[in-house]
Amino acid sequence: MTKTALTSECTAAGAPLYLAFELGSTKWVLAFTTSPGQRPRVRSIPAGDLGALEREMVGAQDRFGLPRTSAIRSCYEAGRDGFWLHRWLVGRGIGNEVVDSSSIEVNRRARRAKTDRLDAGKLVQLLMRATQGEPKVWSVVRVPTPEAEAARQLTRELATVREDRTRIRNRIQALLATQGIRDGLRRGFAERLTTLQTGDGRPLPPAFRERVAREWAQLQVVDARRTVLRTLRETAIREGQDRVSQVARGLCRLGSIGEASAALYSAELFGTRTFQNGRQLGALTGLVPVPYRSDQRVQDQGISKAGRGELRRVSIQVAWCWLRWQPDSALAKWFHDRFSTAGGRSRRIGIVAVARKLVIALWRFVEHGVVPDGARLKAVA
Repeated sequence: MTKTALTSECTAAGAPLYLAFELGSTKWVLAFTTSPGQRPRVRSIPAGDLGALEREMVGAQDRFGLPRTSAIRSCYEAGRDGFWLHRWLVGRGIGNEVVDSSSIEVNRRARRAKTDRLDAGKLVQLLMRATQGEPKVWSVVRVPTPEAEAARQLTRELATVREDRTRIRNRIQALLATQGIRDGLRRGFAERLTTLQTGDGRPLPPAFRERVAREWAQLQVVDARRTVLRTLRETAIREGQDRVSQVARGLCRLGSIGEASAALYSAELFGTRTFQNGRQLGALTGLVPVPYRSDQRVQDQGISKAGRGELRRVSIQVAWCWLRWQPDSALAKWFHDRFSTAGGRSRRIGIVAVARKLVIALWRFVEHGVVPDGARLKAVA
């Protein structure tokens, strides 16, 4: 048999066609193959051109001698394109996997060749390994339903607006600080702006004054948007009948759990995802320790910091609030018994442990109605 025949035909009965995507903003690189020893067929199409994608899949089946009814297995890295392509592929009977890009094994050399063509070829090889009995070759992203993905947008928009507000306020204060002005951004700032003087006694130059006025106007727009979003969140928690609203309303029954943290936990964790055990929950929040032990070297690497940073930030805040407002709970007593006499670093490590244990306790409260040991419920939710 010639070399051409070896690379152009698939002799295995019922062999699937493997397809890996390298998704870019302007073009998609596709790598097709049917076996590990086969050179991938690499093609480029315009980004988002589903018609061209279908033609390339048919062309690959013809190229490898597969029937049109042959199974297709595909994968791509989670990124800017989200999950719409996954839903389109699954809707056409294609088994697709969305891969966590940080879990893909790479060459450890300081300098290595990297192109879209090489990445697509590597990805299709990993896809074959994963489908042929190596489940830990990478980490697969659990694709949310369209409803769950939509339910998370309110809390994520609020987080974005808060970051925009902080950025604008810092920019205004930095501009004023360059002129020696320490005026707080309180109510009536726009009126006071016309009378501000620099640190050396001069009137604020018109260019600075006009720029700060425009920044202040933008800040008012962001504040108004934040107020609207907060009202929507409060209304959803109070009156909503969907699962996310119901879970958030239930979490608000616990002392130290406010509307902001309840809405975030519900939208990102308990209302839109399912967990089998506490280990899965701890891994998703990124609050689990990451050991490093090799021969005689033992190093503390801290926590994994996987998942959304917003969840970890709020979890730490809720943990401190739990110690203050739930002092009779078993979790608060555990922290005080173990870390009350410890130094600052040990207390910071301890509060991360409290945050991890508390998130798991809240999950049990939502799923099974188990109130955390010694916790107090609010008289009125």
